[in-house]
Amino acid sequence: MTSLSTTTFLRHSETDATGHLIDNWFDPIEAGLRDRAREFLEAMFEAELDGVLARSRYVRRGKRSDGDSEVSAGVAGHRHGHRSRTLLGTFGKVRITVPRARLNTPHGKTSEWKSQALGAYQRRTLAADALIAGCYLAGTNTRRVRRALSALFGGAVGKDTVSRVWRKVKSDWDAWNARSLAEEPIVRLILDGTVVRVRLDRKATAISLLVVIGVRADGQKVLLAAKSMGGESTEAWRTVLDDLIRRGLRRPEFLIVDGAPGLENAIAAVWDGVPVQRCTVHKHRNLLAHAPERLHDEITADYNDMIYAATREEIEARRKALVRKWRLKHRAVADSLQEAGDRLFTFTRLPPSQWRSARTTNAIERLHEEFKRRIKTQTVLPSADTAAMLFWALLASGQINMRKVDGWQTLATKPIGQPIDLAA
Repeated sequence: MTSLSTTTFLRHSETDATGHLIDNWFDPIEAGLRDRAREFLEAMFEAELDGVLARSRYVRRGKRSDGDSEVSAGVAGHRHGHRSRTLLGTFGKVRITVPRARLNTPHGKTSEWKSQALGAYQRRTLAADALIAGCYLAGTNTRRVRRALSALFGGAVGKDTVSRVWRKVKSDWDAWNARSLAEEPIVRLILDGTVVRVRLDRKATAISLLVVIGVRADGQKVLLAAKSMGGESTEAWRTVLDDLIRRGLRRPEFLIVDGAPGLENAIAAVWDGVPVQRCTVHKHRNLLAHAPERLHDEITADYNDMIYAATREEIEARRKALVRKWRLKHRAVADSLQEAGDRLFTFTRLPPSQWRSARTTNAIERLHEEFKRRIKTQTVLPSADTAAMLFWALLASGQINMRKVDGWQTLATKPIGQPIDLAA
């Protein structure tokens, strides 16, 4: 008779071993290092206290001569036992004993000795905090960090620990927001916004994250501002731009924007007369939105032939041809192109080597995409401040790097004054 049972002891043992796979990865090197970590740390704190007291443990201070008699040399203080502390580092979680001492003060009283190496109430090393923050910035939410680092920290890191570590970043964030920009050699700005979802009043709410990237004279891109606002209105952008000006930002020589009316109005109020380039990618999307889907391929082909032409003269000629063609075929497309005016072609006033980097806001768009990829594990961010701070931290920590703009060698060349001919 055939048995219906398919469960075997081998299968059960394989399943059980798989469930505890990482726990069984015993490493004698790591184990030996962690065992010695406690001894090393305790010896380091004892040596620190020896230096403060100018004598090692159980050693009395010497005596000095005073005429015909000998008196005890001045005593800096005295030891009085140890206290137990728990410390979490890249070496794991260890329990150590830290020496205690009372130090004499000039007023005849005593004060408790405090280690300079181990701060009061410190429970983690800075390297451990950096590792936890790095995992969070890499796109892992607070709960998953605990699972990701459980093998290293032995389960000593929970979501609350991750949140506390993240809050420590806020002091650096506040300092970055208040820094002076007077010495920044900024010659170009790229401005754009994106929408993120955050928790406000216990409800998921969409807010706008307004971002400003500056281009230095040597071509290096640098983040200048990241602010959470209610939208992309003129008032919201004025708040961002006024803050940059207040902190000493110089008048830029060239601006690249996405074409949002609020941003353009804000720029006109603070930097009227600065050449403004409207993003050609955003305008392409506008053209497609004005036409049925069956015409999209044809519109894209005509538009790309115009925008990516090799010379200024070719761009002018192809623009005129595009407007004449689509006035007859689908007027809404021609009207949308003309709405942008000469700001869609401001890049032609620069040397051709800069056209690629000056045509679009892609530098910020790529940051937006990477930012949203990192936060997709969190459906809703904890707060509006967290959204802007997280965006900044991805760059400040080196998780995301920005390279120099194309054609940076010719950034010193001023834009020519003649705009493109719009006659068609």
